[in-house]
Amino acid sequence: RGNSVPEKEAKALRHVFDNLQDHFGHQRPDPRIRFSANLTYPGHGPMWVGDLDFMYDINGDHCSLAYFGMDVCVDLTQKLIHKHGQPMMKDYGKTWLYVYLPQLTLDKVISYVKAGTGYDVSTEGTVFDPNRNLVAIKAKLHHESEQPKPSFWVVKDKDASGGDICFSRMGSVQEVNALPHQQHVHRGVGIFSVTMEVEGTPNFRPTPREGEEANLSFTLVSVRTWGITDCVAPIVHSPPEKWS
Repeated sequence: RGNSVPEKEAKALRHVFDNLQDHFGHQRPDPRIRFSANLTYPGHGPMWVGDLDFMYDINGDHCSLAYFGMDVCVDLTQKLIHKHGQPMMKDYGKTWLYVYLPQLTLDKVISYVKAGTGYDVSTEGTVFDPNRNLVAIKAKLHHESEQPKPSFWVVKDKDASGGDICFSRMGSVQEVNALPHQQHVHRGVGIFSVTMEVEGTPNFRPTPREGEEANLSFTLVSVRTWGITDCVAPIVHSPPEKWS
């Protein structure tokens, strides 16, 4: 990436981005991560906000990072942008997109948030597919000129395993999304940053209480894909409110 970072952060970056270790997935061992959040009041509105921090235990060395990974399917399929003249899914593939993951994987992530911060997590805004036990969540994409756009990597040898797995960078998610032959659902590992919001009052920092839920906002920063999958039916238009 061309940036100079502290040694422990570099170790965590290699662990998560290059070696794809300790990410969440169905039938994977429990990741060796501790979640935490430092909520601050932004000066307006009712919400306190903070980015989640992820502390990795890498062979006994505790390394902090702003990112964590999940086994997901990334949806680059084309969407119904207009219906009866009304805009739908505005800026899909540019500022946001859907990622799909098993309900069990999301439940595991939520349990880590609860253990690390004390807060339950609201699932409002997620779309549940009961036929496959999959959940769709909206992931933000950095798109402003001063922000690094999320990177899209494809495995070089699908038959490789372990330390022999290598990926080739195709460009940003937005660039790949513009290529007709890539406009499919891709399975792989998505790497995210996460922001937490909790309702409170300006003068008092909120603390976890029974029945109080935090909202999570996911931002996709990179994806390592194994290829295209036909096993997931993508969302093609804005789902009804009752699905959320």
